[in-house]
Amino acid sequence: MPMASGPAEARRPQRVLIANRGEIALRIVRTVRDLGGTSILPYTPEDLMSPAAELADEAYALPQGSSYTDGEAILALAVSTGAEAIHPGYGFLAEDDAFAQAVIDAGLIWVGPSPSAMRALGDKMTARATAERAGVAPVPGITDSVTSASVVLAFAHAHGYPVALKRTDGGGGRGITVLANDDEVRATPAFEAAASGGATLILERFITAARHVETQCVRDARGAFAVVSTRDCTLQRRNQKLLEEAPAPFLPAGLHERLVEDSRRLLDSVGYVGVATCEFLLTSQDELYFLEVNPRLQVEHCVSEEVAGVDLVDLQLLVAAGGDLPPVPEPRGHSLELRITCEDATQGLAPSTGTITRLRWPAGPGIRIDSGVTQGDVITPVFDPMLAKIVVTGASRDQAICRARRALAETVVEGVTVCTALHEHVLRREEFTGPDAAGRLGVTTRWIETDVLDRLREHDDASEAPAGPVHNPRTRSTYVIELNGRRVQLTVPDGVLGGHGPRMGGRYPGAPTSRSQQPLRSRSASRAAHRAASEVEDPSVIAAPMQAVVTRICVEPGQRVHAGDLMVVLESMKMENYVHSPVDGVVGEIPIGAGCTVSAGQTLIHLRPGHEQDEED
Repeated sequence: MPMASGPAEARRPQRVLIANRGEIALRIVRTVRDLGGTSILPYTPEDLMSPAAELADEAYALPQGSSYTDGEAILALAVSTGAEAIHPGYGFLAEDDAFAQAVIDAGLIWVGPSPSAMRALGDKMTARATAERAGVAPVPGITDSVTSASVVLAFAHAHGYPVALKRTDGGGGRGITVLANDDEVRATPAFEAAASGGATLILERFITAARHVETQCVRDARGAFAVVSTRDCTLQRRNQKLLEEAPAPFLPAGLHERLVEDSRRLLDSVGYVGVATCEFLLTSQDELYFLEVNPRLQVEHCVSEEVAGVDLVDLQLLVAAGGDLPPVPEPRGHSLELRITCEDATQGLAPSTGTITRLRWPAGPGIRIDSGVTQGDVITPVFDPMLAKIVVTGASRDQAICRARRALAETVVEGVTVCTALHEHVLRREEFTGPDAAGRLGVTTRWIETDVLDRLREHDDASEAPAGPVHNPRTRSTYVIELNGRRVQLTVPDGVLGGHGPRMGGRYPGAPTSRSQQPLRSRSASRAAHRAASEVEDPSVIAAPMQAVVTRICVEPGQRVHAGDLMVVLESMKMENYVHSPVDGVVGEIPIGAGCTVSAGQTLIHLRPGHEQDEED
């Protein structure tokens, strides 16, 4: 079947290689198939049995040792398989201007903006400069590279605390250091970390009470521009989004028009062609500040698609092939996206890994599931923690929220801990469900961290309080039973019914389930690992607080350290975690190395008391 044409009768590429994995790869596969084209998917060994590899028209193994960031291998595969275009999805190579140029030089269509537009918007420093030239106000800050604490101190004394140091190569919440006073500025390891990684730092005033609003934009080669919808992405933790919605609710008068105009200026200034997201901060005083432009498809693009009735991947393929942007419908109704991540909301969203032993997604009116995992998949700390996006759409925001509550009640994920408890809590909080006294949304980008997570942790601790003075370490499981002809759920300590709790992956009469759709056994295991890492009493042992990949070891054997010194940098599910020394001492054995994976509670560094070094000296 021939692929559909746009107003300029542009022909979409017929053979599209998708340089990605997981739910976004599967998302693009489906659009290519809808259009009658052929999808080509590279994969690594762990993705051999993935849904994306199964549903792609053609799937090819990458060379041994290659990954989704190996541009040379992916481009070679595209050429050898006769691909006409490469769609990068998001992450990996999506914002690599050198790879984009290589694709174009090879005579293929790059489904994204030009390399020059990517460079103009590709990091926080150039994006700030671009915004200033376009007449769009960024957050107050210093656009030039910041390399010393004295610059930060001078800026903070002039503009006030808190301030944020941001790595220009950061993203998704990584590489941002918030500093609240002079002492924190002098002690921050951010300068050392940036220098060792070849990164650049910029400085901005850190806005503590603001909403995160954005525009989903499309622009073609002839300058036609449209905002498909606005979005609100205020619900975040550590600058990573958890829940998004479209259109952005409760905006002050005139702000929608300003968002559209600022977005148009930004994309026009760089001759942008493709899909983009322009991100802004809206303060409680209705100040609007530019944050960044994401020159690619966003994770939260689904909510814009649902309210506008468009396929953004289709639009990407159309304008990349030179087609004219068709008219974009006005948004109708309201849509929410719930990111279902492998994180324990009762432990500050600590990462969770393991095997998915049972999986059931919701269905029914207004429900869309974008997921790239299946039952039996193993979740590791290497990739992003998101298992799926539950996208819920209704005729109104109230209806969408009600449907989202119903969707969560239908969701079952067992074997790993997921963040559904957080979403259940948020969807019942008045601060989120309705406007405040001023008619605005009553939450900020810090609300999850300063309010929600503490309440979830307190509730969980209270539910586990022992009856007597002795702590009861037993885990619990919830079983479905029938009592006097009625189906009910019974929660009991493991072992009360015989054995040691439910079998992993097994199904039998009375098999466990959970109201929050997280097996209590898995949640308890996550808590146990967290406590094992955080409650080590021996200060001579520095342990990993979570399962993670060691990205940098900042000390060496024999080195004298002080309490608070940075020892190890870990990365778990694309989030950086700093491990500091709890006491003064001398570094002893370091049984791990950069690049290795460690489990929660595993020893990272042994410390000797400081006086031993004095004796050796």
